[in-house]
Amino acid sequence: MSLFLPKYPQLLKWLYPKRLSRLPGKDTIYLSFDDGPIPEVTPWVLQELKKFDATATFFCIGDNVQKHPEIFQQVLYAGHAIGNHTFHHLNGWKTRTSEYLQNTEKAQQLMADYSQHQNQVISAKFFRPPYGKIRNSQASSLVRNGYKIVMWDVISGDYNSQFSAEKCYQNVVQNTVAGSCIVFHDSQKAFPNLQEILPKILQYYAEKGWEFGSLTDALSAGQ
Repeated sequence: MSLFLPKYPQLLKWLYPKRLSRLPGKDTIYLSFDDGPIPEVTPWVLQELKKFDATATFFCIGDNVQKHPEIFQQVLYAGHAIGNHTFHHLNGWKTRTSEYLQNTEKAQQLMADYSQHQNQVISAKFFRPPYGKIRNSQASSLVRNGYKIVMWDVISGDYNSQFSAEKCYQNVVQNTVAGSCIVFHDSQKAFPNLQEILPKILQYYAEKGWEFGSLTDALSAGQ
């Protein structure tokens, strides 16, 4: 992913009119976490969010859900929204459409099964393409199958070891506006930066009086 693409949300909307990037909403931002669930990392994120009564959206990799179902269930119990990030973190530009769709459905079915076993319900089919790379044919098929494709307008860069935590933090606070959809990663690779920036970002926006919503919150509010 590029840190520069998110600075042009209107371009994203023009190129991909059926994909969500920035959501309307006064004094609300939408935190999202890609690539989990991961032991230690995802539970830590949940603890930090709880301190600020914050809800978020977790775009899960199906293979990680299968490996760590108990952590996936922690996300559900905490009331956060769930999104699909394919089963094997596929690059859509390098994957046949049929394989991409099958891999996505495999992840969706797995998450639905685990949630139903715990009397939880995944109310919407949110999808974020790994790396932000998806072919139009893949996107069109997913939309026809009821998925809402969610991009972003701010990406923290926490996953990039070449970026300092301060750079990641400044990238968020300098580019976030009301309604922004912000990308973090609950992965081992991102954890060193995430540990430093997430508490500061939550504190910063809480002091501004802003709220932290999930994509489910946005839809239920008619946004």
